Amino acid sequence: MRFIKKIIESLIPIRIAYFFMFLFAILTEGSVFSQTALTLDKAISIAGQNSPDIQRSLFNLTRYKESLNAQKASLKSQFYLDVNPISFSQQREFDNRFSKWFTNRNFESFGTFRVDQPILWTDGTISLVNRFGWQRNQSDFTGSVEKNDAFTNRMYLNLNQPLFTYNKTKLALKEIELDFENANISYALQSLNLEKNVTQFFYNVYLARMSLDIAKDELENTQKSYEMIKNKVEAGLSAREELYQAELNLATSQSSLENKEVTLENAKDEFKRFLGMDLNDSILVLANISVPQVEVDLQKAVSYGLSSRMEIRQREIDIENSQFQLIRTKALNEFKGDLNLSIGIMGDNQELQNVYANPTNNPQVSLAFRIPLFDWGEKKARIKAQEAVIAGQNLNYEEEKKQIIIDIRKVYRNLNNQLNQISIAKKNEENAQLTYEINLERYQNGDLTGMDLNLYQNQLSTKKMDYAQALINYKLELLNLKIQTLYDFENNIAVVPSELFQSADQ
Repeated sequence: MRFIKKIIESLIPIRIAYFFMFLFAILTEGSVFSQTALTLDKAISIAGQNSPDIQRSLFNLTRYKESLNAQKASLKSQFYLDVNPISFSQQREFDNRFSKWFTNRNFESFGTFRVDQPILWTDGTISLVNRFGWQRNQSDFTGSVEKNDAFTNRMYLNLNQPLFTYNKTKLALKEIELDFENANISYALQSLNLEKNVTQFFYNVYLARMSLDIAKDELENTQKSYEMIKNKVEAGLSAREELYQAELNLATSQSSLENKEVTLENAKDEFKRFLGMDLNDSILVLANISVPQVEVDLQKAVSYGLSSRMEIRQREIDIENSQFQLIRTKALNEFKGDLNLSIGIMGDNQELQNVYANPTNNPQVSLAFRIPLFDWGEKKARIKAQEAVIAGQNLNYEEEKKQIIIDIRKVYRNLNNQLNQISIAKKNEENAQLTYEINLERYQNGDLTGMDLNLYQNQLSTKKMDYAQALINYKLELLNLKIQTLYDFENNIAVVPSELFQSADQ
């Protein structure tokens, strides 16, 4: 197994050698057929469907989408039917005209059909109302009984129109539209963050597995060193304390291996939970940590970020909502009116077919005003408070743009720095490998103690992990740049938020 790995390392560039070594080692295990192989793209796809975070975001998006649908539906004609099958009353009343008491009995059955149509552009409501019924009325007055049985029908058209105030219906609709847009943006941002988080979890598992493989190599090397020093001690060629040190090194390597196994399993469980997978599933990550050489134009990155970042639109929505609240605040104790206009006809007759034989017109008009006189400065104070809120939202808007520029500059600098770190880490690994091989030969010749060799072994393992971590850090920063600018510099394509919105609507 070690011989095959060395051949691979000599034939394949070092930056991808670990990937093939890892893949080869996994394919030689019998458990591979019971594992789910996960590439980074596949993991992101699974998380996009099953991740609890993305599901919560979708639930929130559905909430605002259905609220918007409900608000739009409320602007259509609303139909009502009220039915009163039986109504009976008996009252003893006093007639001022004749200074006499009389008893009135009334029995009726009626129903009302009503159609209300809100008017979006004026915030008024126009209604068509038809009330049909039958009644029997009886009055006992001064010893005589008067009766009346009749069918009645009243049909009229009514207009109610607020005056000198803001359009509440239109404002409410606009607010829900902004809430839905904000939910779409939140979902899109969650999708981008999901890719970032999945990538981080994915490479955590990869590094844990790589660390385990290195620990296995360490244990194998330590075991060989132990056998060799044991033979030398038994042959009297080395001091017994060298054997004690070799036993200590072997026990340390075994302990380290067990710790790495626990770390790997914990990383897998966290990864599966975030993906929304069954925790009992066995997974295997297949990663390619080769680093693409990507040219990044800082000015282009900043320009894309300022024109595309959805957080800026969220701050604009905050400002719009604050302005809507200012409109409501200014309506406190305002001068306003209310116009109510009704036209229709009324008919009654003992015969149903003749209910409109002698109809009566019954128009109604009313105009009312509310005139505020004194509010002790409440309205003025509330307006100033809301204006302060708007000023704060405008400040947040400007600061958001500054923060975007700062974040993009940070990522740009980190990318350049990570390229340097990769070169340094690669050179350090190569030097650590050569140093270990030289000192291993010295150890075999008896010129180096087991404690010193163990230090070189640990140094080599650390430098291998440092190199892998440097490669992964660069890939994570490249992904971070994509999220910060909404532009994929690796493939030279823009990340279009509308595509994320379409997937959310579906």
